[in-house]
Order: sequence, then structure tokens, then C-alpha cells
Amino acid sequence: MVDEHSAIDTAQRIVHVSAVVIRNHAGHVLTVRKAASHGFMMPGGKPDAGESPLYTAVREVTEELGFAPDPAQMVYLGKFDAPALNESGFVVRAETFEYMPHPQEEKILEQLSPHAEIAELRWVDPAADYTDQAPLNTECIFPLICRISPGETPSVPL
Repeated sequence: MVDEHSAIDTAQRIVHVSAVVIRNHAGHVLTVRKAASHGFMMPGGKPDAGESPLYTAVREVTEELGFAPDPAQMVYLGKFDAPALNESGFVVRAETFEYMPHPQEEKILEQLSPHAEIAELRWVDPAADYTDQAPLNTECIFPLICRISPGETPSVPL
């Protein structure tokens, strides 16, 4: 059964989220670590009741980073499943977007700081090996974005 307020399907053991890939001019990806977590993940989170995945992505990035992304600059990358980082025995199902920053936003992105439940921000090279990144990042998102250019919609089935 899905609890529409928490987006956790306890029967199927799935956590529904929206995740946002933000790349800087060097191709590094912004990852975040929640205060109670040991690992890094994409900015984003669980939807509130009735929210679309896109609206969830925008709201969560705004809450976590203090930066309101323009929804028109979001590119849908796909839906990915991976073992959940913080909910043992669950799978995270992420509606995943890439935010394409306006050129004048580069300086803002460089100066972001953690907000809400976020304890730390880290820009990472998606082609490198990491032990402190969420499985969603290392198994799904990083391999995909290493194959496509920023803002490119994947052309192969995911």
C-alpha cells in the first residue's frame, strides 16, 4: 500500500522520489548528503500528495539548496530503480531530471550551501569511482550521464 503523503509503498518496499542532476561547466554533478546519512545522493525527494514528479523535483531542490530551478530548464532523463541508501530493504524509484542552468546561474551554483535536512554538498566527477554515493547514482544516473551530453534526452530505452 502506498502512503500518498510519504510516497513509501510498504507492500512492495518502494520509495518514490524525484531526483535532479545538476552539472556544472566542468561536467561535475552536484550531490547532497542528508544529516542522518553517510552517503551522497542527488538533490530531490519524496512527493507530497498530488504532486507531479517535476513539481516535486523543483520544490525539493528549492528546499534543499535554497535555489529555485526554472521548470522549463528541466530535461526528463527517465525512471530508475536502485537499492535505497537510507531505507534498508527498500528500492528507490526515481523520476529523474537534469536541470539545465542558465549561463548566468553558474556563479549561483558555485556558491550553493546546504538547507533543510542537507548537511553537505559535493560536486563529483560522474566518471570516477565512489564508495560514498547512493546506488541510484553509481548504478543508474552516473553511467547514463557519462553517455549523454548535458540536456540531451536519452535516445535508447532505459
